[in-house]
Amino acid sequence: MGVHVSLVHVTQVGTSPKGRRLRHMDTVGRSGDTFADLCARSGFPMLRRVDPYNSQILTSQDMPQFISELESTLRDEEDVRVVTLLNEILTLAERCVSQPGLEIHLDGD
Repeated sequence: MGVHVSLVHVTQVGTSPKGRRLRHMDTVGRSGDTFADLCARSGFPMLRRVDPYNSQILTSQDMPQFISELESTLRDEEDVRVVTLLNEILTLAERCVSQPGLEIHLDGD
């Protein structure tokens, strides 16, 4: 099972969850099984919580820890494909921090 990583812009009209509107801004291509496997064997708490069967939403408040864990994983990685994938996810995470209303959605299959 894979995990798909997307950057989503959220607008909220009123306080009801029905007023929540999502607009997909960007997606990491073909992250699926590679990212799910990486998270499953990770020793980092946030990455370990990524579930290949469910969805998880990360807000800008989650980004410092998420970015830190991705950077630590990146330092130990030797596979060029995984390094490229992690860099793409880091780019989305950095955008999430820098622009209000953005979230990272980690969607399992």
